[in-house]
Amino acid sequence: MPSSDLFSIEGKTALVTGGSRGIGLMIARGFVEAGAKVYISSRKAEVCDEVAAELSAGDGTCIAVPADLSSPDECGRLASEIAGREDRLHILVNNAGANWGAPLAEFPDSAWDRVLDLNVKAVFRLTRDLVPVLEAAGTPADPARVINIGSIDGLHVPILDTFSYSASKAAVHHMTRVLAHHLAPRHVTVNAIAPGPFESKMMAATLESFGDAIRAQCPLGRIGDPDDMAGTAIFLSSRAGSYLTGAVIPVDGGISTTV
Repeated sequence: MPSSDLFSIEGKTALVTGGSRGIGLMIARGFVEAGAKVYISSRKAEVCDEVAAELSAGDGTCIAVPADLSSPDECGRLASEIAGREDRLHILVNNAGANWGAPLAEFPDSAWDRVLDLNVKAVFRLTRDLVPVLEAAGTPADPARVINIGSIDGLHVPILDTFSYSASKAAVHHMTRVLAHHLAPRHVTVNAIAPGPFESKMMAATLESFGDAIRAQCPLGRIGDPDDMAGTAIFLSSRAGSYLTGAVIPVDGGISTTV
């Protein structure tokens, strides 16, 4: 196969959860522009439809399949709908997630339930339910890909009081390794991206309050941009990333190496 195709994902089919905004949108847009057929899912149907229409406005294909993945039934419905439309799914990006911040003495049990249900349980459920179509897409030379979106808050102690969020992302990182071990014989790789600070709705308040300090702390001296995230996801999804599995890749400008 020519080296010019090394980073190509043209013709592949992908599902990106939480794909209507933030990091999910960065990845979905990058996939569409790279020639993949992309399904996006998010809780708000109207927003999901608008984003899919925008990403399909050129030569690309993006299809909205709204779902609230905090619900086990909705995870199953989304998996069934994708399997009903596609015989093979080459790429699954588990990005949908939630955050919660509160001081230690005030941190509620409900914050653990909401965050772990979406950030950890939903990742497992959806991956499990989509294994048949992932397995159908994978070959020894070009496996199907699962990309879980973790966080550098799961690699180091965060500066903010996000107890359930940081614990959930550490769980995602280790679940990535466990699933990688189980799915490798089925020609499915499982890797995680651990983003640092990126411009997103989830990060907006943090960047407004602490943006200058975060930039100063970052060895590369800046906040991540959409191409940084899309590029890493495309690499993992292309032939160039076919021999990686069980990896957790920090995309953070070096922040996780300094604190």
